[in-house]
Amino acid sequence: MILRFADLSYLDEISEIELSCFPKDQAAEKDQFRSRLMTYPDHFLLLCDDNARVAAFINGFVNDHSDLTDEMYKRPELHNENGAWQMIFGLCTCPECRHKGYAHTLMNEFLRLAKEQGRKGVVLTCKAELISFYEQFGFENEGVSTGSVIGGVKWYQMRKIF
Repeated sequence: MILRFADLSYLDEISEIELSCFPKDQAAEKDQFRSRLMTYPDHFLLLCDDNARVAAFINGFVNDHSDLTDEMYKRPELHNENGAWQMIFGLCTCPECRHKGYAHTLMNEFLRLAKEQGRKGVVLTCKAELISFYEQFGFENEGVSTGSVIGGVKWYQMRKIF
């Protein structure tokens, strides 16, 4: 498996994987991914197989706001490369590649990069059933997010401080 930064050539694969991980009303749209890839490609990591097919991806931007809000998903222009906090908008693995450690590999690399870049920490939101997954990486559950209600779901904000 090969870790690499994403570019627009992977847009279709990324969009397909996103839809396999989230219901349509919670998934980012292809145009949102296009904007993200054009605005902050260095914060969009892929794990690809030997044929360059995407097995999993992680993405999110950087800014100075300490809490993740729904507005951030839709407005890549809020990215501030010098920001204090690395946000994670999604960690997705294609269905046939799950339970092979790929999400762990991506998360560990994303955390390493954020720390190396001098960020204060990393923030994400997740559903209740994924809280323990993120706690493995040192994230702390801050409770139900007041800034994220995508798809009418109860999202929990998780934070890892370096």
